[in-house]
Parts: sequence; C-alpha cells; structure tokens
Amino acid sequence: MEISRALEASGSRRGLGTLITDAPMSQKMTLQDQAHTHIKIAGEWNQLLEEIRGIPKFHNFLRPSRASELLRNTPPNGPIILINVDKARCDALALISGCPEPIHIPLTEFTYDQAFSLSRRLSNCLASNGVRVREENRAVRPAPERRIKSDIHFVLGVLWMEVVRPILEGLSYSVSFIFITFLTAILIYFSFQSTQLDPHRIWWCPTGPLAFLPLHAAGIYGKTRGEQSPTGCCISEFAISSYTPTVSALLRINKDTANKRPLSSSELLIISQPNTPGCSPIRETTKEMDAISKVVEAKECKFLCLEGAVATVRRVQLEMASHSSIHFACHACQDLENPLKSGFHLEDGRLELAEIMKQNITKCELAFLSACQTSTGDEKLSEEAVHLAAGMLAVGYRSVVATMWSIKDKYGPIVAESFYNDLMEKGTTSGRPGIDSTNAARALHRAIQSVRQDVGDTERGLLTWVPYVHFGY
Repeated sequence: MEISRALEASGSRRGLGTLITDAPMSQKMTLQDQAHTHIKIAGEWNQLLEEIRGIPKFHNFLRPSRASELLRNTPPNGPIILINVDKARCDALALISGCPEPIHIPLTEFTYDQAFSLSRRLSNCLASNGVRVREENRAVRPAPERRIKSDIHFVLGVLWMEVVRPILEGLSYSVSFIFITFLTAILIYFSFQSTQLDPHRIWWCPTGPLAFLPLHAAGIYGKTRGEQSPTGCCISEFAISSYTPTVSALLRINKDTANKRPLSSSELLIISQPNTPGCSPIRETTKEMDAISKVVEAKECKFLCLEGAVATVRRVQLEMASHSSIHFACHACQDLENPLKSGFHLEDGRLELAEIMKQNITKCELAFLSACQTSTGDEKLSEEAVHLAAGMLAVGYRSVVATMWSIKDKYGPIVAESFYNDLMEKGTTSGRPGIDSTNAARALHRAIQSVRQDVGDTERGLLTWVPYVHFGY
C-alpha cells in the first residue's frame, strides 16, 4: 500500500507498477527495496524541511517567493514588467512598489510564434546590413536611405502596438499622465541641466524569443531622412527603460543598493583593444578611451587605462579587484555551446565570463561593455538569459551598459563621452565627484537621445542607437 501511494503521488504508478508486475521475482524484490528507500528518503527530506523552516528567518526556505515579498523589494521609481511568452498565451505581470498584488495585463494580440518570427526578422535585418561585430565604418554596409519599408521599423512597430502600448494602458497610464511624462521628456531633451524631471523608469524582464527583441526602442518611427516620427508613439517618450535577466536579480540589487554605504573611493578601469591579435581592428577604441579619460580626469576621479599589449587577461583580472567600475572597449563574443565561456578578447586571449564570476570583487558599481553582442544571449537558454551583461550583474555590478548587436566604431567614443559627462555631473562619492551607478540608466538614456537627434530614425539610424541597453538598477 505504501509503495502504491508513493508511486501514485509521484505520477509514476502505472509505469513502475507494470515494471514490477512483469519483472522476474528476483528483480521484483530489488525494485520494491528501491521504492521503500525512495519513500524513506522522501520522508527524511520533508522532515528536514520542516526543521529548517522552524528556524527563525528560514520559514520560507525552498518555497517560492510570495508576491507580497517581491512587491516589498521592488524599486520605488518604476514597475518591473515580467512578460511571459508561451505557445498557449502571452501575458505581462507588473510588479509595482506599494501595490498589494501584481497587475495582470493580458497580451491578447501577441503570440509566441509572432515573437519568434520578429526575432528571426530582426536577425535577418542585422545580417543583411553587415551587422555582426563592432567594426570600422568602412566595413559596415549601410542600408539605402530611401527604403520605404525596413525590417527593423516593422519589428519596433509591432512591439509597440502589440506589447508595449498595451502594457502602458494596462498600467492605467492615463492620457493626462502620459502628457505630463511626455512634456517632462521634452523639457529634458532641450535642457540637459534638469536633474528632477526625468521620465519614470521601467524594468523589462522578457522571456523566450522576446528576450532577443529591443523593447526599450519599441515605437513608430519615420523611415526616411527628415521625416518626423509620430509624437507619443515610442516608449522612450514615457520612460527610461532598463532590463533585468530575472526578477530576483533586480530585487537583490535594489535591496543591496538601499542598504549599501557610499564607496570611500570611485575608480574606473578602462580597457582599450584597437588591434587585438586575431581580430579585426577597431581603432576608434583609442579615441573612446581618451575621451573617457578626459571626462573623469576633469572631475578628479581616479582611473587606470590599459591598452593594447598591457591589457592581458591576468592584468585585467587583477585590476578589476581594485576598481569599482570598468569600461571595456574591445571585441566580445558569445559562446553558444557554453555561454560561460563567452567573454572579452584581450591581448593574449579571452577573459571568460566564468573566470570573472570566480573573482571576489568586493566593490562593484558600473560595467560598461562597449563591445559587440554583449547582451545577445543564447537562443538555447533564452529562458535563463545567459549572456555577458547578466554575468556581470551576477558578479556584483549594480549597473551594466551593454549592446544587443554590433555598434558602429564611429559612435563608440561619442556615446561614451556623453554618457560619462552626464554620469559624472550628478554622481558623487563621499562628497567628491565620482561614479554613482544608480544614475547610469538616465545617463545612457540622454546619451542615446543625443545620438538619435544626429542620426535620425532611418534604418541606418536605428541600427546605430537601438543596440545600447541598460541592465540592473
């Protein structure tokens, strides 16, 4: 009877029962002994769980987090949007600080197949434009300026109409609220001196094939040079977007940020690899390093530059332990077979994600990954969002800037200089100018909007500014 109940509880009664019935007598006794052993171990496991959960502060040990606990630790300045993409249906859950329970937003017009199709369409668009690795401008094959239709415009438009806009409406973003937020954004764009009128934050936590799509740039855009994009039809007008690989990762960072004391010093490590052995040249990385150095030096922030031959795997590992922030301007790669072997190409080899995660880095603020495909992830592990950006969050960095696909070498220095200018303007460490990673999303938002004003919203323009993304707090 006990065996029958145990097998029934495990969902395996019919299969193993038939096996026991059909087996010879000598094997029957062995199978029965194994079943009794499993039942005994299961009982001991349950007893141990009860004992552990009886210890103070361990009452939820190995239990799923309660919604109330998740909501208690969500960031106060914006919702976390968890989007579930399944073949049965698609839904969004909004976790908002102060709300008694998550807000359910059904995405009735969006499907798993559609997400997969958009992901493939974007990949084909990148391939047709020669967007594979960070390259010099001469190596990039630009799309014709006067193309009326483009894949990236289509992808961003569908994301806006069927995913992002329904979520904003589901959050009860009233017309008046949207107008006020949009007006705030306009004021920011025309006066970068504002520090109190930034748009609200939104943290995206997509799953499945949606994890490979740029939700932060969803919108309807003008397709030709000089054509104005419609007003109120893209997410950047209403919120500053960030990503998180999992909800728990962001909650941990938010909790640590709230309890963390200001760093006594803020030091930036800058890595530049203009001529990495075995890789194509990316000469603008030197200009990028020089631009960042001038900004941080003017703010009297300590920094160290490692370029070319001195930027070895061992040296970079050692310096990471003593610098609170790091900027990689180099080639990077994704290993689809073993994502933990993904890493950054340095002078004498690849600094792998697995090796970075082994390090005991006690003070981590910002990691700026100015390299190709640092947040691409692995389609085989899409639900786990395994990529370099998520790996740097796991190491302990509170804020990570990465790219979804290759960036044009020309704009690497421009984005970096604008980003650090804005970041250093507001950040302080113990009363002195420094790097405060909690301002990174805002600084990236402003830097990208500045580039967008320059390159526009044509296919070429979108391929230039859309790949930059922010992870973490």
